[in-house]
Amino acid sequence: MSASKNPERVGIYPGTFDPITRGHADIIRRAARLVDRLIIGVTTNPSKNPMFSTEERFAMVEREVAGMGIDNVDVVGFNALLVKFAQKQKATVIIRGLRAVADFEYEYQMAGMNQQLDDDIETVFLMADVSLQPIASKLVKEIALYGGDIGCFVSPEVRDDVVARVAKIGPKGDY
Repeated sequence: MSASKNPERVGIYPGTFDPITRGHADIIRRAARLVDRLIIGVTTNPSKNPMFSTEERFAMVEREVAGMGIDNVDVVGFNALLVKFAQKQKATVIIRGLRAVADFEYEYQMAGMNQQLDDDIETVFLMADVSLQPIASKLVKEIALYGGDIGCFVSPEVRDDVVARVAKIGPKGDY
């Protein structure tokens, strides 16, 4: 009798990562322990009015992941329906980070829709570390645009990327 090998558990952690924050990094570290292979799906989302191009965000996420020293994480760009992307990657889990009740309401609805599209793909919610719960990419960008220090929300490299972009597009306000 031969022992059957369990199939590889592949998870997807999708997002725009504009920019990638310490909160994202926390979810990546923790999600990587739950699956055999974690794919960080960097997606386009023009409705979010990104500060960085898809290519820039992809490179930023790759750099951050490389610095974490986690060997079961890949970064893949995509511009498709999340369920279709997950199917293409042979993923059975979609990882979503939650910060607050407002996140849960949106994510719960999205998980339900994804389940209708493919009930073989589970959505797993990970609560952000308490110290990281307030961090949102949108707020990081806003703070930077108004001249605030974002160093406690992102890595030094990402801070430098954001500061350089703000210098290029011009800050807001009269600080």
